[in-house]
Amino acid sequence: MTGTGSAVDTVVLPRSPALAPLLARGALRSPFKRPRPDAPFPRTRLVLPSVRVDLARLAAYERVCGFATGDDALPITYPHVLGFPQAMSLMSGADFPLPLLGLVHTSIDITRHATLPATGSYELTVYLADLAPHRRGTQATVVTVMRTAGADVVWESTSTYLARHRTVRPVPEHPGAARQKRGPLPAVAEWRLTADLGRRYGAASGDRNPIHLHPLTARLFGFPRAIAHGMWTVARCLAAHGTPEAALVRAEFRAPVLLPGTAVYAADDIGRFELRAPSEQRTHLTGEVLPLLI
Repeated sequence: MTGTGSAVDTVVLPRSPALAPLLARGALRSPFKRPRPDAPFPRTRLVLPSVRVDLARLAAYERVCGFATGDDALPITYPHVLGFPQAMSLMSGADFPLPLLGLVHTSIDITRHATLPATGSYELTVYLADLAPHRRGTQATVVTVMRTAGADVVWESTSTYLARHRTVRPVPEHPGAARQKRGPLPAVAEWRLTADLGRRYGAASGDRNPIHLHPLTARLFGFPRAIAHGMWTVARCLAAHGTPEAALVRAEFRAPVLLPGTAVYAADDIGRFELRAPSEQRTHLTGEVLPLLI
């Protein structure tokens, strides 16, 4: 069902879209896209009105990300998994101006306003908020909002995705750059990541992007080996760090994590965390957790 009479259309979906066909559709359309920050983009809001969590799939996600299993609340990152097919539906469409192939998830901000019961029913809305110039190309902003049956917003996120291309004018440095230039945080743990991590996370999340699944498919996209999902890195760090009931999480994805490999989780006592190479010469992820007043 599509809303009329405004610049923004609302499409109510009968079910969550299947990811595999969307990835294939986006890949086929990618060579024909000509990204630029002033391009028109779809204003559609995709709504899933009654989302219930598959508890078996949730348990698999919790295991692969390091969250406690059997808890009656959703991990703070799990609504991203639920809304990701809607985001892919928008970004694989003919009217989305950026190529899906090569699109890089550069950051995510997550706000959880309250505990999310795993057995609850939710409404998920996903839409594209903006296109903007980036010093390396064009950046798209995707917003996901989760509401309860009573229409209260309980969770929301803002993700940025970058399409790299030649830019004509210099663009100011990202406002998060100051945080990126901080010194290394104290090491807390060293994690050995297995070669099948991308396949296990893909099975639990539904995100079976070929760059995460096998060295041969990753090489087709310029990676020497498969790489870990960015959202696995932030979820694994938050599982170790912990989050208050109401919290704001900010994370920036800075460099891929090759599989198999070793990564160091580091954190301080004021909410900052990062994932980096053992040599400290490469940082994969930086982030922070800020408590919110309820």
